[in-house]
Amino acid sequence: MATFKYFTLKEARLSNNCPECYSNDGLEITFKQKFVENAFYKAISKEIVSEIHCYNCNTSIFPVRWTDDIESVVAYQKRAIEPRPKSIKLKPLAWVVIVLDLLIVAAIILAVTGVISF
Repeated sequence: MATFKYFTLKEARLSNNCPECYSNDGLEITFKQKFVENAFYKAISKEIVSEIHCYNCNTSIFPVRWTDDIESVVAYQKRAIEPRPKSIKLKPLAWVVIVLDLLIVAAIILAVTGVISF
């Protein structure tokens, strides 16, 4: 079973007004990139999510509540981040399965060609 996690790429304080409490010193945006892990591999995907949280009123600001100013700052901050490249790393269990499959295929080919007999 695959587990999805997100790791933080960048956190930045925003000087925009909060749509909930109208404070201009509590907003923080966080950009996170998706990380997938299961029994066979670990992978970093291209998917990036952003979250805005106000620490004055302790609320998450969802995109529906963003003002035009907040949207422009988010777009600027999004252009400034450098996501990690998409990658896949196989775990030892995956390598064992690959090697066993290759050995089985080789044995079948050798048996069919008559090189070995069972």
